[in-house]
Amino acid sequence: MPTHPFTDNQAWLGLLKQIRQLGQQEIQQRFQQVSATHKQDGSLLTEADTATQAAVKTYLAKHWPQFAFLGEESDHTSQQAALESASGCWVLDPVDGTTNFAHGIDVYALSLALVIEGQVVAGLVYDPARDELFHARLGLGAFCNERPLTSETNSITQLNRAVGVIDFKRLPKPMASALATEPPYASQRSFGSVALDWCWIAAGRGEVYLHGSQSLWDYVAGWLILNEAGGRSATLNGETVFTPSLIKRSAVAATSPSLMALWQTHLNSINQ
Repeated sequence: MPTHPFTDNQAWLGLLKQIRQLGQQEIQQRFQQVSATHKQDGSLLTEADTATQAAVKTYLAKHWPQFAFLGEESDHTSQQAALESASGCWVLDPVDGTTNFAHGIDVYALSLALVIEGQVVAGLVYDPARDELFHARLGLGAFCNERPLTSETNSITQLNRAVGVIDFKRLPKPMASALATEPPYASQRSFGSVALDWCWIAAGRGEVYLHGSQSLWDYVAGWLILNEAGGRSATLNGETVFTPSLIKRSAVAATSPSLMALWQTHLNSINQ
């Protein structure tokens, strides 16, 4: 396991406290008070995105200057350089769920992870609207605020009783059509924040998950949190979701290994 500052509990608690403060200050205080513009890829950008990234980057550089910084709102060249840093890098999505944020829907989050030597060693996702801070360190479990997250607390073991968190937009059309017309789960939701999707599955607010294309900053912190909570995930091709790369990844996940096996079996049956 790579060495990092957050094996020390005080350093970790200090980071969590500061991210909570910045989330309230830079994101929540701007909710329903800012307008949005469109980026080149058509996605939305608000003052909260740019201000939060700047504030978090400044804080991290002051306290842990040894790590490079990769933010969603950084340019591609600097993102790639940060990933290639020998010392490791922070990966930040300042406001995951900007479309929700810009439309007055209170489902959005700040997502931050630390990647060292190709491993995600720490991750946190802060939901400022609910003041919920999901966090995990490699090998040390996952939490929502102070409450441990574990798949053992979820009693749903059958796919036909599960709630599916499904993003249809980016799925292969035949798969999306099959799931929409013959759903194998009891009910379906789509919330518009990838980072919170992962965390809410980890917390048992849904049992199975599917998304066709996620950027590194969308999923990396939530991926660690779900893993540390005892959940399971893979791409549609059965590969590990996390890779230290800017290439987008699909995601299949579930609250437990047994439910993951059932979910993958069903998806494979309609993906042939």
